Amino acid sequence: MAAMAAPPPAEPPVPPGRRRPSLLGVEPLLFLATVSLGLQGPLATQYLWDRLGAEHGYIDSNSTDSTGCGNGNATADPLRQEVEALVSHWNLYINLGGFFVSLFSVTLFGPWSDSVGRRPALILPAAGMALQTAVYLLVMYLELHVAFFLLGRILSSLTGDYSLILASCFSYVADTSERRARTFRVAVLEACLGTAGMVASIGGGQWRKAQGYINPFWLAFAASLAATLYAAFFLRESVKQKKAAKLFTLSHYKAVYRLYTAPEHLSSRWKLALYSLAFFLIVTVHFGAKDLYVLYELGFPLCWASDLIGYGSAASYLAYLSSLVGLRLLQLCLEDTWVAEIGLISNIAGLVVISLATTTPLMFTGYGILFLSMAATPVIRSKLSKLVSETEQGALFASVACVQGLCSLVATGVFNSLYPATLHFMRGFPFLFGAIILLIPAAILGWIQIWDSKHSYNHFQDASLSPAKD
Repeated sequence: MAAMAAPPPAEPPVPPGRRRPSLLGVEPLLFLATVSLGLQGPLATQYLWDRLGAEHGYIDSNSTDSTGCGNGNATADPLRQEVEALVSHWNLYINLGGFFVSLFSVTLFGPWSDSVGRRPALILPAAGMALQTAVYLLVMYLELHVAFFLLGRILSSLTGDYSLILASCFSYVADTSERRARTFRVAVLEACLGTAGMVASIGGGQWRKAQGYINPFWLAFAASLAATLYAAFFLRESVKQKKAAKLFTLSHYKAVYRLYTAPEHLSSRWKLALYSLAFFLIVTVHFGAKDLYVLYELGFPLCWASDLIGYGSAASYLAYLSSLVGLRLLQLCLEDTWVAEIGLISNIAGLVVISLATTTPLMFTGYGILFLSMAATPVIRSKLSKLVSETEQGALFASVACVQGLCSLVATGVFNSLYPATLHFMRGFPFLFGAIILLIPAAILGWIQIWDSKHSYNHFQDASLSPAKD
């Protein structure tokens, strides 16, 4: 009886297979990093335009909102074309340099985090983004050559850049969520991306117009620094059994390779490949369409001014939040795959309407139809994470982050080339092209779900017909 009356320990030990839930999640870190990135991207391009235009004696007298609408005079200006080409080339150099360097660093740090923990793989890239912003600020203060923008991007990419933050955040959620709740937790992370992007795109543009480039870049630096400090001092580690591991070894790259070549089950191999292909096509269409929205809205017959463009940008980012709510409600009555299919239908229908939009109401109708367009990617990320073990989440999401980086490059090349090539017969053809491409991932997801259902049914039938064993 005395033993039964003994008081329990104040804080019982955590069983090996479970973790106490963390009070502070990874969502604030991703929000801060995305705000920093969302501020830097458009503002850096505009700074390159102003800086290179001034160096080459180009004065944009048609910078008001009343221009555009495709009268052809601006595009016929050879000096303007020269500045456009220079800005495009420098953007290409910066993006390619960042992508190829981060391709090696992300696939190094991602699998490494499976052993040493997620926090180091979040602190390093957040600090790298702060360093990149600091270099950009030095370029603006000291009027250094714009090639230092490339240097800043490479320094950030050496520490993993934003791609490693994405990979580590999704790995963190996979570590800390139950399998049944994982899709929604991933969708919450993607909603953070949309909310941060909306804040950065609208606030950054208005701020630059009012006060120039310096102050918005100071905010980008502060956001990156805050993300670094949050990861270092407030975020609880999610890896259950940490162990020491060498960083500079080929075993980390081999871990990514083994995901697609030697998983535990043969069926996981082709599912990983097909889900990755579906993810690549969906994200490529998302990036490609987003790149063209502003250009499409500026031209004839829409001829939008900056206020309407801001509202349109906000509407496109609101799809992240509406998709989160829609996914949560649809999960009550549907399997995740069918929720993703409905999201793809929303995406396809919205792009078709936008491709035919000739009036402002019709364009906003297209944005409204896209309200579930972001429901497919969290489902795919969740399904990918369930195909690998707990010790392979970092390697998996590192590969997914590299695929997402490749999506950005492919989308920029394909959609920005397709738009001018099809202006003479259909201005909205790239959006229609994207809608057609999305039929492929819709077919992939549906086929895998049907195959899984048949396989599960056959397995159940075999089990029910087999003789019972004592």
